Amino acid sequence: MINKIALIFLSVFLISGEVVEEKESLNRSNSVEILLGEFKQADLEKPPYSSWFKPGYEHFEPKKKALKTIANNIHDYEILMFMGTWCGDSRYEVPKFFKLLDEVDFNKDNLTNIAVNRAKKAPGELDEEYGIHRVPTIIFLKDGKEVNRFVEYSVESLEEDIANIVSGKEYIDPYSE
Repeated sequence: MINKIALIFLSVFLISGEVVEEKESLNRSNSVEILLGEFKQADLEKPPYSSWFKPGYEHFEPKKKALKTIANNIHDYEILMFMGTWCGDSRYEVPKFFKLLDEVDFNKDNLTNIAVNRAKKAPGELDEEYGIHRVPTIIFLKDGKEVNRFVEYSVESLEEDIANIVSGKEYIDPYSE
């Protein structure tokens, strides 16, 4: 009887040690600090995010024709942007998106940025309400109703896709049917 109890304790001890070791290994391989919840552009301009945000922002030169279309039409919209600081597509598109908004002097009071975790979840329920399955997702709203959205990657280019959305041209994101 004592041998059985000792064997059970030994088994539990060994298994728990393996689980702890596995968790530590996962934490080391996924040691990227992620942003979660509502944030501002200034948060991405600070370490550790600045290492990818600043070069993406500074090196982006939007196409002038698309920029002009955006400047003439975007001010009627509220924008809800979901992204993941861990996500390659977000790291590629989001700095460019912020530069576009800065270039057209968009009122950032009409912009809500939400960082999600790897499961595409954030505090609150907006990720569920808007059906966020891929990031970045940029949702354009008028009078509180969704008009269209940019999802994960561009069809033409970020600025041309947004120009099409805000000017009311037909635009279908890569995941719409």
